[in-house]
Amino acid sequence: MGQRGRADGDDAGIDDGDEVKRTILRRSGLLFLLLLTQLVCTRAFAEPYLAVRTGLACGACHVNPSGGGLRTTFGDIYSQTQMPQQQIDTGSHGLWTGNAGSLFRVGGNLRDDFTYIDTPNQKKSDSSGIDDFRLYAAVSLLEDRLNLYVDERIAPGGTQNREAYGMLWFGQHRFYIKGGQFYLPFGLRLQDDEAYVRQASAINYTTPDSGAEFGWIHGAWNAQIALTNGSAGAAESNQGKQVTTSAVYIRSGWRAGLSYSDNEATSGHRQMGAIFGGIRTGPIAWLAEADYIADTSLSPHMDEYAGLLEANWAFLRGNNLKLTAEFLDPAVHVAHDQRDRFSAIWEYTPIQFLQTRLGFRNYDGIPQNDLQNRKEAFAELHLFF
Repeated sequence: MGQRGRADGDDAGIDDGDEVKRTILRRSGLLFLLLLTQLVCTRAFAEPYLAVRTGLACGACHVNPSGGGLRTTFGDIYSQTQMPQQQIDTGSHGLWTGNAGSLFRVGGNLRDDFTYIDTPNQKKSDSSGIDDFRLYAAVSLLEDRLNLYVDERIAPGGTQNREAYGMLWFGQHRFYIKGGQFYLPFGLRLQDDEAYVRQASAINYTTPDSGAEFGWIHGAWNAQIALTNGSAGAAESNQGKQVTTSAVYIRSGWRAGLSYSDNEATSGHRQMGAIFGGIRTGPIAWLAEADYIADTSLSPHMDEYAGLLEANWAFLRGNNLKLTAEFLDPAVHVAHDQRDRFSAIWEYTPIQFLQTRLGFRNYDGIPQNDLQNRKEAFAELHLFF
């Protein structure tokens, strides 16, 4: 499928002097690319803490300007040279760059996990299997101008298309328009779809929508506005349209953003707002998000709050300790129904293309609901390219 780099070798019939020059040029080009990667790359696994840690926007390491999915060449090289504990000798080891010819890019993610659940007053249970297996592909019809993109979920549950869109860049690569099916730009694009801020907003990796998105990227600013069918919003959403907009201001050591979504259907009106951001303090990258949802499509009408605070500590090369504290108030007018969730996760990347995760989560909800007071332990194997 793709092309991997290779170690320099002897080619019969080529002058030694020419071969030395070619070797120097190849290694110099790779060194330049690696240095540039250090400057512009962000999250390689759709994890916003990597964006905070490295200091720039999502489009540096992802084909999608709003992040997630297929990686750019910079993203592929960063994930192999900067993430793993084992350092790679780039002069003698091949690097996956995602290229399948001059027009195509491909990539993928496979997550296999084991989960143990301890729920009060119930039998302890466990499960294992593929949590997510995705393949990505992009074709450049006009270099740096017009692209087609596909995100296909292979398992579990059979093949499902998640994203399929065309994207046109214009205005000196400051503006773009995207049309098709895609994930909506709202808040932090966390990898964990079970996070309260992802569940409350109903905007996550299981809820793409169809429509058009307009983007603006200039200097420290990164902004999007999407007009879609509203499939991720209120009930009977096909009767109305959803407008979702997000803007983030990015500096080398911090970032701050705002998101807003409005979805009107015959059954009611759903509005959401989010404030989010991150800051880097030494080896720790912090993330925070607070969401407010007002939904008149439900009976009774619901006002909802959700919040996230996350710390990511790079205590050793190839190791990240993630600690999160979350809050959810699913119905503001109902007293004593708030929920908390606390997580501790160790992410270990020993070699390129492989990451393992060990984690523990504690849920704290209303005493009458056993499921809201469960404890979970899990182990995950993540393969990516």
